[in-house]
Amino acid sequence: MRKETSSPVSASKAAPAVRMVEVGAEHAGQRLDNFLMRLCKGVPKTHIYKAIRGGEVRVNKGRIQVDYRIEEGDVVRIPPLRLPDPGKPRPVPAAEFPIVFEDDAMLVVDKPAGVAVHGGSGVSFGVIEQLRAARPQAKFLELVHRLDRETSGLLMVAKKRSALLALHAMLREGRSDKHYFALVEGDWVNDRQHIKLSLTKWTTQSGERRVKVDPDGQTAHTIVTLKQRFGGYSLVDAELRTGRTHQIRVHLAASGFPIVGDDKYGHDDVRAQFARQGFNRMFLHAHRLTLPHPLTGEVMTLTAELPPACRNILKTLESA
Repeated sequence: MRKETSSPVSASKAAPAVRMVEVGAEHAGQRLDNFLMRLCKGVPKTHIYKAIRGGEVRVNKGRIQVDYRIEEGDVVRIPPLRLPDPGKPRPVPAAEFPIVFEDDAMLVVDKPAGVAVHGGSGVSFGVIEQLRAARPQAKFLELVHRLDRETSGLLMVAKKRSALLALHAMLREGRSDKHYFALVEGDWVNDRQHIKLSLTKWTTQSGERRVKVDPDGQTAHTIVTLKQRFGGYSLVDAELRTGRTHQIRVHLAASGFPIVGDDKYGHDDVRAQFARQGFNRMFLHAHRLTLPHPLTGEVMTLTAELPPACRNILKTLESA
């Protein structure tokens, strides 16, 4: 047996034998199961849970629960688990994304449309996996929040656990302002409108995840401000006051103004019409983010311009 530091990179190359891994400061406070999933890339979750519950995984020589939060200096015993062949090519292509802001605590990138933020649900990898592959020396990279695959714009990634916890608290307590541009069907009436419709998740017979308005669901609040009219379409700014799944998309659709290109809550004929003009995405873009820095408290305002495809379609509508 040998003792290692908690570096996911070095651990992923280890031979299939019992390992003793000491927890570093960058992983303190993380759940044990999540810690193991990072160290044992490629091992099915069920195998990891079985090893923990069977007592094969131990912390400081004692049995432990899967939801135990590890502490700096803890020594984790990891039994032999099926790891991917270290000689195989890296399954995730390394990629960097346009950087809007970066320091030692956090990274904010301008995510393009069509790229998932993480692997799962039929997607083998996303932004976070590609960033980790591009930055093998990074000890900690975790998503702070999520954007839908077809949504572009500002995406926050924490580079320290302390920053992640602080950012999560800000989002939970409403101490940040997140604004999105959306092109919607119809002539938006009010210059500024509050939409307060509770939402709940549901699954279609085919297994597709959806969200709907439900008085018994979670409270959700979006503030919509008109930016420009284009006859039968309107450009609006949507400010999130809560952060529910598909919140902007469902709130706008439920108000009678679905987002152009939305394949879940929009109209197929409108999506096809815009596709014929070369616009093959949903027009939803996270363009402005204001929040205190998670460690210094200094207020930051970050922006991301509309992508060229969105700017071009607006020019087409203006000239129509």
